[in-house]
Amino acid sequence: MTDTTSLPCDPGPDDPLVNFQGKTPYDDYVHASVLSSLQQPLTNDPNEMPFLVTTQVMELWLTLLVHEWRAAQDALVKDDHECAMEALRRSITAHHALNDSIRPIARMTPAQFNGFREAFGAASGFQSAKYRQMEFLLGHKSRSLMNPQRADPTAYAELEELLNQPSLYDSTLAYLHRRGLPVPEHVLERDVTAPYEADPDVEEVWRQIYAGPQKDPLLDLGEALTDIAELVLRWRGDHLLATRRAMGAKSGSGGSSGVAWLEDRAARSVFPELWTVRGRV
Repeated sequence: MTDTTSLPCDPGPDDPLVNFQGKTPYDDYVHASVLSSLQQPLTNDPNEMPFLVTTQVMELWLTLLVHEWRAAQDALVKDDHECAMEALRRSITAHHALNDSIRPIARMTPAQFNGFREAFGAASGFQSAKYRQMEFLLGHKSRSLMNPQRADPTAYAELEELLNQPSLYDSTLAYLHRRGLPVPEHVLERDVTAPYEADPDVEEVWRQIYAGPQKDPLLDLGEALTDIAELVLRWRGDHLLATRRAMGAKSGSGGSSGVAWLEDRAARSVFPELWTVRGRV
């Protein structure tokens, strides 16, 4: 008599496919095996793996944010309000996930961080090309902060492109101008390679929107951008607190001043007139 207990069962009509030539279609599409191979700790410290995975996950969320903000910007240039709003809403959901992703390492003690810190040497988050793209899209332009990518032609070219293009906020203001709002020419024609500076005339544009009908689609646009600005500020603040908790006032890796550098970044406003206008409505 043949023992059939070790033979594979015939799949039923509702069973998933289990036999493939080579990798699964899932892996071909998601590249899960590639992602899982990218964690290469340099020490045996148990805290390095959470730090490495968390940092890589944040890079993925930054990639999605840059993608969605560029999609929103392209839609605004085409005066496609609904597509722009859809992209902004998707980015808000993604940003919540980015902010939550720091939790596995947010409570790291100095001793835990010191267990592997020396292993990554001069590596530092401010060297992230995707983070820099994100900041450029927010209007925080700086050619000098592109220098870490100077030896990487692809990354540097992507930053150069964003440096010389209007930011997401610039594109928003141009869109408002085309909708008949009095965005001043000096703002529309400003040097987009320079950091955006708050302008009282732009604040007045937002005041007109916020003082108008509460169902105005432009008010929805302003609120979506405010949601993004708030999430950026919260993410910066959480990053600052996690760093302060893990290393105090020590100098940061990569030659930065550590917490002091992060404090300066965290204090920078995002879409400034959307905050100051609220005292005038």
